[in-house]
Amino acid sequence: MHQVCRGSPPGVWVSSTDMLLTVPIMTEIDWHGFQGVRVIAVPGSISYARQHGVYLADTQGVVQDIFYQSPEDQIRQCVGPDGKVPLVCGVVFFSSEAAEQLLATHVIPPLDACTYLGLDSGAPAIQLSLFFDILLCMAQGVSEEAFVKGQRPGMGSGDNVQAAGSERSARSVLWKALHAVPLTMAYIPEGCYDYMTMSASDHIRHLTPHPGNARSKAFRKVAHSHVAEPQLLAEGCSVTNSLLEGAVKVGPGSVIQHCRLKGPLEIHTGCLLTGLDVASSVALRSYLLRDVVVQGHTVRLRGIPCKVFTLSGHHDDWQSMAEEGGTYLNRPWSEFFLRTGIRSHDLWSPDIPSSRRCLLNARLFPVLHASEPLGVGDVLWLVGSPLSPPGAEQLQRWRTSWRMSWEELKGSLDQEAELAARRATFFLQAQSKTKRVLMEHSNCSLLPLIRSAALEGYHKAMLETLDQVASMAKDPGVAARSLACIADLLGCLAKGEGGLRSGPAANAAWAQAFQHLEKGDILEGVKELAKERKKWLDRPVLLVRAARHYEGAEQILVRQAVMSSCQFISLRLATLPPMGRWLRAACPARIDLSGGWSDTPPITYEHGGAVVDLAVLVDGHRPIGAQARRIAEPELRLISRSGRLEGEMVVELVCRDLEDLRDYCQPHAPGALLKAALICTHIVDLASQNSLQDQLMEHFGGGFELRTWSRLPHGSGLGTSSILAGAVMASLYQASGHSTSVESLIHAVLHLEQVLTTGGGWQDQVGGLVPGLKIGRSKPQLPLKVEVEQITVPEGFIHTLNEHLLLLYTGKTRLARNLLQDVLRNWYARLPTIVQNASALVNNAEECAQALRQGNLALLGKCMNHYWLQKKNMAPGCEPLAVRRMMEVLQPHVYGQSMAGAGGGGFLYVLTKEPRNQEALQRILMETEGLGNFSIHTVEVDTAGFQIQLLEEDWEP
Repeated sequence: MHQVCRGSPPGVWVSSTDMLLTVPIMTEIDWHGFQGVRVIAVPGSISYARQHGVYLADTQGVVQDIFYQSPEDQIRQCVGPDGKVPLVCGVVFFSSEAAEQLLATHVIPPLDACTYLGLDSGAPAIQLSLFFDILLCMAQGVSEEAFVKGQRPGMGSGDNVQAAGSERSARSVLWKALHAVPLTMAYIPEGCYDYMTMSASDHIRHLTPHPGNARSKAFRKVAHSHVAEPQLLAEGCSVTNSLLEGAVKVGPGSVIQHCRLKGPLEIHTGCLLTGLDVASSVALRSYLLRDVVVQGHTVRLRGIPCKVFTLSGHHDDWQSMAEEGGTYLNRPWSEFFLRTGIRSHDLWSPDIPSSRRCLLNARLFPVLHASEPLGVGDVLWLVGSPLSPPGAEQLQRWRTSWRMSWEELKGSLDQEAELAARRATFFLQAQSKTKRVLMEHSNCSLLPLIRSAALEGYHKAMLETLDQVASMAKDPGVAARSLACIADLLGCLAKGEGGLRSGPAANAAWAQAFQHLEKGDILEGVKELAKERKKWLDRPVLLVRAARHYEGAEQILVRQAVMSSCQFISLRLATLPPMGRWLRAACPARIDLSGGWSDTPPITYEHGGAVVDLAVLVDGHRPIGAQARRIAEPELRLISRSGRLEGEMVVELVCRDLEDLRDYCQPHAPGALLKAALICTHIVDLASQNSLQDQLMEHFGGGFELRTWSRLPHGSGLGTSSILAGAVMASLYQASGHSTSVESLIHAVLHLEQVLTTGGGWQDQVGGLVPGLKIGRSKPQLPLKVEVEQITVPEGFIHTLNEHLLLLYTGKTRLARNLLQDVLRNWYARLPTIVQNASALVNNAEECAQALRQGNLALLGKCMNHYWLQKKNMAPGCEPLAVRRMMEVLQPHVYGQSMAGAGGGGFLYVLTKEPRNQEALQRILMETEGLGNFSIHTVEVDTAGFQIQLLEEDWEP
């Protein structure tokens, strides 16, 4: 139905309950300029239409008449260009105006007799037809007299004079109210229509694919099910809401629904199994199951709940008389009686005449036995089996059981209990699916299952499953995703209350669990998390706070996964520099041309990443740097300067005790990055029993002074913090008597940012530490390794790029961490849009690299534009309104543009169509209102890149 309804204007859809409409997935109906009522029609043959309803419409689709079971010559009037007739399929759309006109008639006598208002007023009930009373009056080829008299099939029996008179009066009211309403037809050439009958063969046909059927194109063999050995499922079978454990073989044309079966077991062709549990599997193995329907039903008999099993044949007609060709288990009743020893008086009481005896009222199915429990075997014996031929004992057990017919049983069905059982089966398979998805690193989203578990009260079982996966996972990435799923489940249980999901996660109550995880003891850590979680389930605010702490635990495991990259850090011993001599590292900024976000853990090691970066001088300078030197005093002097554009900020610290460094993992603490760098370079060991002063004197003969600077504003999007971390690490390594490579520094910064808990990726340090144009890549695996390829460009292209590339400072800043939490949450949920976007980012990065190799500015600009769209898909809300306005104004003058970094503020970079176009763009932006403060800056590709120098004298940045 959703395919038919797509794009319809406001109104009301009406559908018959006994029909099945199938349309191609891409079906679209033109609703432009639509008014009135529209009927949906599908093609059918003239012979089929003889027992059906058809529409007579003109070439514009306006309905002229509706025929029902009409003569062939009348039906031929309806034949279309395809040689088919438009069948009435029971789906009708009323526009809002048409629906209001129809509803307005319910208070007008005698139509009020169709509602409780008329009935409560004593009026005799009137039954109206949707098609031959309500719709037919709108048909353009029907006269008022013919309609009101109702002299055609389907428009009232005319048996009761009073009723017929009331119906004529009702039709007269409908004609006056609705005849002017336009009635049009939407014909779906590839659609098909089926009645929902009591036939098992029809039911199975609806649930299995058939060549040439429109429904088969979108058919899924397995839906909401766990199948241990899917290779045993034949083409053309169907498994829904079931668990098939072990070797369960299902033949073509067979359907399994709401079952829990355990192999070894073989279901041959043409079977329908529903509502069977694991215990049924043993009995099923003893019989040849082909063209049979075996169903388990939850019933309540005189207040006693029990499970009843029914058995019938694929081709049986439940209403065919036994003496007039009726069958049971696809064979004549006489053969059944002869084979089993059952007699007709066992099935039908004497008060049921032979002319009414059929499968529907045959008391075949045992429901209760005086001394023994009943199971599916108590009906399966009726099938007969070479392994288990019917015996006197089975016949006697069957005869001594209380038996009922399906006609009697259906009144005792416990629908609520049946739905509950199916729901339980759904969540059992959901638990199995959850384990499989997590352990197999699947990109399937578990969020719908998590939301369902929270909504339906199955959260405890789901939490236990997620605990189990997290605790048994050897891969920290799997454990981290499991904890993220628990956080999502806790958030869903809060039902939108309790505050924001993002927030602090350092409550002392969770510290013990976190300590286990930090030590790498995932099993004990998960146990402690679950133990503490039980205290936080009472109300929404606690649930949200617990969810934050689970995300904190998840980040610990992400850090451990990323720290696997430490094996790619290699250091070489070098001579300690002289006391007081500065080691200075100056770095360019970076512009990410495409692929960003794919470098972010865990995306980078679960999906794989690729980012094209550009090392740039900003206004002719390397804007980021650090310098370190040894000092005689056993202390750490830390001085940080940042932010020339919005005003310089200076932080000065002196650390003399280990306690002064313990806030290294709090990103907003003063000097946190510098403290984390001192720990990651092993200059300081917080776990040591020795004091800070003793450590410094023992290893280095004194302390260190470390100074950093950045001419860029905070949250610029130009990779400042990660590049600064690389500069700090490089200067500290050299100052402490070590040397290392750029490749090692890239991985060292990854490690540092996990220690710092900012959780960044690798693109920034690749962009700022490796010169010029390059593409960095990481494979979807652990340990995480970043590989960098320098991009070779045509001669003179660097100069061309310098003339066309500009930076615009938007005046707005935003921490990437604020965006990062939402992105990682969506990634762990494996939202399909996020997974698809991650692949698109990597593909666009490779295309961007190719554009650079070709020296193609237009193609490069196209990649930049795609990249900005991908960033917005990854992190909705990263485009401030003023920035959007700025980009709209610039669009005609640039090949491409994007915000640097994660977005949300900072710098916008543009690739202009005209070289050296700074003044023209400045004038255009100045003339546009509402852009706020902005500034334009030149950039140059830094082909020399990051450099470290030993200075001969004291130097201030």
